[in-house]
Amino acid sequence: MTSSILKYRNKIYILVLLTFSIIINQYYGNRGTFPMDSFHFFDSGYRILNGSIPFVDYWLIKGPLLDYISAIFFYLFGVNWQAYVFQASLINAILTLSTFFILKNFKLNINFCFFYSLLLSVLAYPSSGTPFIDHHSAFISLLAVYCFFFAINTQKNFYWILMPILFGFAFLSKQVPAGYLIIFIFLVTIFYVVKNKKLSVIKNCLLGTLIFISLFLVFCKTQGILISAFFDQYIFYPQTVGKERFVDYNFTFSGIVEHFIFIYLAIFFLVYVNLKKLFNEKNYTKKNDFYSFLTLTCLTFSLILHQILTKNQTFIFFLIPILSAFSHISLNLSNLKFKKAITFFIIIICLFSTFKYHLRFNENRKFHELIGANFELVINANKIDNRLAGLKWITPQFKNDPKKEIDLINKIKLILKSDNRSKMIITNYPFFSVILDQDVFAPSRIYTGDGTTHPIKGNKYVSKYQELMDNLIKRNEISVIYVINTANENNNFHYIDLYKNCYEKFSLMQQLTSYELKNCI
Repeated sequence: MTSSILKYRNKIYILVLLTFSIIINQYYGNRGTFPMDSFHFFDSGYRILNGSIPFVDYWLIKGPLLDYISAIFFYLFGVNWQAYVFQASLINAILTLSTFFILKNFKLNINFCFFYSLLLSVLAYPSSGTPFIDHHSAFISLLAVYCFFFAINTQKNFYWILMPILFGFAFLSKQVPAGYLIIFIFLVTIFYVVKNKKLSVIKNCLLGTLIFISLFLVFCKTQGILISAFFDQYIFYPQTVGKERFVDYNFTFSGIVEHFIFIYLAIFFLVYVNLKKLFNEKNYTKKNDFYSFLTLTCLTFSLILHQILTKNQTFIFFLIPILSAFSHISLNLSNLKFKKAITFFIIIICLFSTFKYHLRFNENRKFHELIGANFELVINANKIDNRLAGLKWITPQFKNDPKKEIDLINKIKLILKSDNRSKMIITNYPFFSVILDQDVFAPSRIYTGDGTTHPIKGNKYVSKYQELMDNLIKRNEISVIYVINTANENNNFHYIDLYKNCYEKFSLMQQLTSYELKNCI
């Protein structure tokens, strides 16, 4: 390598990582779609841009931060699909560069810093490609963990203050896995303070916590969000859903061990080296390396636990490059025999698993249920609306005939555009506000009948949801509720049953039902 390249190597690596991490996510964010997930914050970002408020104008159990970030990106770059995907691409870039800098801070050779960071950019956000609550919560939590590393390595107060602020933003992306990590990192921090007698750490963490809480309360006040509504929708109601998932989950060896085998292989030597030091070195629990190991173990356990308890596709394989890198660092600092051979083994495992999961989740889009889809059939989504240009439309429901789905959507769009009344639209295709250029006053971002998006009959919070919907209908003088389901499934909006004799139902087409409201709400 020439001296001029060596001189600018750090800047070259940063530029390559920045460019590649954005481009790869932007590419895969346009490769097929699972409408309910891919567009999850599309309409809601548009609605916030036009004055709607979460917890007030729609029931919200997760991800208010992503609604506002989407609104900001739409404000800056226009309301369009590429601006929406760019939000995820930028997070992918921030995470990639942060990993590069943290590995440099741990004195890993810069070439390996680049190598592991590049692999991370492949496995991080591209599995979804579009903004997703689990990804945001996990990635912002990881940035908070990096703050912990910088704090103990540099002893700068700024990082202790920033850490709880980042955890707060992660929690506002989704309650878990951020919640798990907040608990674990709090315990690790307390242990660190006691062992190293650094009481100033507590003061700085409390300061960061108070800053976040103050900002949040001011924000709620200016937006007109009642704290009671936030707690009902974001804290208390989701617990009723989470308890059911935990009780119903069937723990198996395959689900806990085999599925995450490459993550376990990546962390194995990190654990081995540090446990060996723990038993053989005096005062090892006072050293920074011990707390880095402890924190990474908590991170891994938290994300695996979260993945096991959720029904979403696996997204945590981005841990493999990170854990491989820290295993590499631990081996460099050890006197282990054959450590060069072991390091080579780690690199091979990391490369193999990255390629394996890249094919499965990025190329074949497993996260969005598109395994087996014929991507040669994709159609540019500008056939629906120019603001969706660039999205290669193919979905799990119509993976063999995307044109049929687009034709159905356009027929529905035409019917809705011809109706000038104030209307509410219930759908799992949350982009109709945008393509109709009007707020469609959906009481939830999306609709599912299983209670995961809003309370259903039998849940103690159903009266709160009915109150929100009643206010929405009265305040906006809603005349008709449309229910859309282009997947040819049962498209009854079960919540309408609460209104009994207050509507007249019409089936306009197989995928579109209207409920004409009477003056009794």
